[in-house]
Amino acid sequence: MIKRAVDFVTGKAPLKAKRSPKWQTVRKNFLKSHRECAVCGGKKKLEVHHIKPFHEYPELELEEENLITLCESDSGGVVCHLFFGHLGDYKKINPDVLDDAKEWRQRLDFK
Repeated sequence: MIKRAVDFVTGKAPLKAKRSPKWQTVRKNFLKSHRECAVCGGKKKLEVHHIKPFHEYPELELEEENLITLCESDSGGVVCHLFFGHLGDYKKINPDVLDDAKEWRQRLDFK
């Protein structure tokens, strides 16, 4: 109950907030135009990651500018969604995910 009150006052969506009914369509369309992991270029087990998290910025849930494709494929021993999107802990959010993805993509492309 206290958590819900704090979320309301701070403008955050509760952690259990329901997604928009449009989310699945937005996700599907985003993956059609962003078909590979922004970090490693992998094409398996792709996830659409919110740059600014849904529970803090529910108004950005459907905004393409707030989305990035990251994989869960464990390609090369790294789960890009976990390590780049969440800094190794799904309870965390990486505010620099776009810059980190770009930097590591360039590093990986040189190999």
